[in-house]
Amino acid sequence: MFISVFFGWWYKDGWAIVFSGFSKRSQAILRAFSVSQLLATLFAPWKRIISYPGASLSDKYQAWVDNIFSRTIGFIVRLMVIIVACLAIIVTALLTLIEVVIWPLLPPAVVLGVVAGILWKA
Repeated sequence: MFISVFFGWWYKDGWAIVFSGFSKRSQAILRAFSVSQLLATLFAPWKRIISYPGASLSDKYQAWVDNIFSRTIGFIVRLMVIIVACLAIIVTALLTLIEVVIWPLLPPAVVLGVVAGILWKA
């Protein structure tokens, strides 16, 4: 009875757990990297470093250059973190694919391993 319940769970409900695991892991990656916040502030200045223009034209130009530079650095850093998050999700997807391929093979492998261990002659 126990074995039939186990195999019923493994090949029916176990699949749902495998696929929901990918969804949960992907959501955790997105939260860990704060991707939604990074996308919302993609063009914001880096660490809120902002130069305020002075009265002269050269001070205004210098402040503009400083602010563009700060926003460019912020964009590059945020974009790199978003790319790393995407790569982490891709790696998670590949590992989940491997899990999906191996999942149906594990119970027969255990049974074969036990039988091979019993029949093995040293």
